[in-house]
Amino acid sequence: MTISPYLFFNGNCRDALNRYGEILGARPEIMDASGMPPEFPVPDERRDWVMHGNLKTASGTIMASDNIMGTSDPMAGCAVQLNYATAAEAKAIFDQLAEGGEITMAWAPTFWSAGFGTLTDRFGVRWMVGCDEPPS
Repeated sequence: MTISPYLFFNGNCRDALNRYGEILGARPEIMDASGMPPEFPVPDERRDWVMHGNLKTASGTIMASDNIMGTSDPMAGCAVQLNYATAAEAKAIFDQLAEGGEITMAWAPTFWSAGFGTLTDRFGVRWMVGCDEPPS
């Protein structure tokens, strides 16, 4: 079984997937809403929104789309967890995801890890970033 997070946006999915691709070293695959069949009408101003997108990394896939009706609430109640082998790798990803967002738990060593932090990025997605490196 494979478990993949599916993120919903209100018009900025393409920007989010492209940014995540830069940060995570992956190329997003994006299908526009303009490709939807006629029985699923899409407002003209949203035809360039994302119907479905994939960001495939070496260890998993993040899927995403824009809510064509534009009614998705901000992400709440869950977060995307990223874990890296070393604190240095994890901190670099944490810092990039935090650009323009809000840090909710500053990056720091913990009792379980050499580094961990949480944030909400500029797209409203919540992230938890940590590492397997043990605490000192």
